[in-house]
Amino acid sequence: MKEILMWALGGVLAYLLGSVPFGFIIAKSQGKDIRTLGSGNIGATNVFRSISKKLGVITFALDVGKGVGGVLLVPLLGGWISGAEPEGMSLSLFCGAMTIAGHNWTCFLRFKGGKGIATSAGMLIGLAPIGVGIAFLGWLVTFLATRYVSAASIIACVVLAIVVWPIYMHQLGIWFPAVLTFLAFVGIWKHRDNILRLKAGTESRFNFKRF
Repeated sequence: MKEILMWALGGVLAYLLGSVPFGFIIAKSQGKDIRTLGSGNIGATNVFRSISKKLGVITFALDVGKGVGGVLLVPLLGGWISGAEPEGMSLSLFCGAMTIAGHNWTCFLRFKGGKGIATSAGMLIGLAPIGVGIAFLGWLVTFLATRYVSAASIIACVVLAIVVWPIYMHQLGIWFPAVLTFLAFVGIWKHRDNILRLKAGTESRFNFKRF
């Protein structure tokens, strides 16, 4: 019973943590609705482009922090409240996935949220630092070559979905890379509008001269 309560609390708390729409809140503090600007996304990239570079960086850091907190702090909090003891990485992975779900489909904005890349990165920093490090290299190379943040994020998801298998399957079993691969494909699916714009040649490039 305690373990069931721990998982239920962990899932709810992680989802609520992920649901905090930092990009929306930060934009509102400037008297603007980020959903009506730029791409309409509440994530750090749109805040960076549409509000200010400084606030975009702050949004990114906070969204990453949600992912880290979801896998490192929420399971401990759920265990402490329920009186159960978290074992292994399964609860942390579940809470991380729920944090990403909260960011992507936040209950505070009628279940319309961001793409979950920064929050996913935070989750991976806490759970799979080697995998996220390799995925980041893929992101960086693609970004520098194309100046498309969306294309770099998609490539990072693809790289992650591939590298987690040889790195983690032998140590943690098939379920761990399988869940991370699923989350990577969710990230790609959230970029479906960007993919259409990339194909049409209308996607916005990052302008280093304006940084």
